[in-house]
Amino acid sequence: MSRKSLCALLLLSVLLLYCGDGMEDSPAEEAEMAWPEIAGYEMMVVPADNPMDAAKVALGKQLYYDERLSGDGARSCYGCHLKENGLTDGRATALGAFDKQLTRAAPTMWNVGYYDALYWDGRSTALEKQVQGAWSGGNMGASGNDGAPSMEDICANLNEIPGYAEQFEAVFGGPATPDNVAYAVAAFMRTIVTTTENSRYIAFQAGDESALNEQEQRGWTIFSEKVKCTNCHDGRLLADKQFHNVGIGMDAENPDIGRGKITEAEEDTGAFKTPSLFDISKSAPYFHDGSVATLEEAVDLMLSGGKENEWLDETNLADAKNADLSDEEKADLMAFLKALDVEYAIEEPTLP
Repeated sequence: MSRKSLCALLLLSVLLLYCGDGMEDSPAEEAEMAWPEIAGYEMMVVPADNPMDAAKVALGKQLYYDERLSGDGARSCYGCHLKENGLTDGRATALGAFDKQLTRAAPTMWNVGYYDALYWDGRSTALEKQVQGAWSGGNMGASGNDGAPSMEDICANLNEIPGYAEQFEAVFGGPATPDNVAYAVAAFMRTIVTTTENSRYIAFQAGDESALNEQEQRGWTIFSEKVKCTNCHDGRLLADKQFHNVGIGMDAENPDIGRGKITEAEEDTGAFKTPSLFDISKSAPYFHDGSVATLEEAVDLMLSGGKENEWLDETNLADAKNADLSDEEKADLMAFLKALDVEYAIEEPTLP
């Protein structure tokens, strides 16, 4: 067979493959429906009433970056989860709409779609509800109280913007409402994922040993085997989805009891959700109250076994407390933690 004939046969095979009766979607449509995922980890659970869709994600991305969504028109969702701060705001505790000082730090958004309990205390179990809670609460200030606009008021404004009105009609078949705004934003947030392309740690866990250098690999061994940080900062998420008391803030006169306020169980007193360690080198200050200024101090605190209090999780902290690291081992551990940086390659959208 001539080279020309072979090329023609290959071209015909490709056309049959993509245009045959068994092909329901075009390659372009398939590409649009491919969402980022964590290699080697369970699939993200997406609610049946809010399936992923390219147009919905694009709309949600614009809303996530749009300051017009807030009660004071001065802050966006992204504004509290900045890439230069590891998708936090770099503050000890978050500053909400109308410059309201909040009581807890803004958590990182990496892999937020994989969690079944949100906020530091896990009080929200659905991302869509979390979006509405942050939007109407202190974070974004669309409360409808004390002269502030409500979510409905802001939706009315969005519907006056032709670019948004057209997109909401196309995606949801109607105007913007608090529910479908939250659905769109949640869909976009489910794409904020650590992958083998943007995370050296995920690439390493997926089998690429060259993704971490020798010192970082030594640090990983110390992290996972000697100090056993993986008791809580486990697996691909670097978090166990559980709640632990490590003593932060428990020496206050009226301490924030975290998960204990939600469950009313004594054993949950002072327990907070394990934070993911992705981008940890960028997200100072640390812990739910931002009370620890540097990563080195945070590591030292954990290596000391946390802060003593009645409900301290001594079981999971025992290995760290007894590790007795040398200066070289601690340097290796720090090198590994800094290797958990992630490249945030999401480009800021053009807003309507």
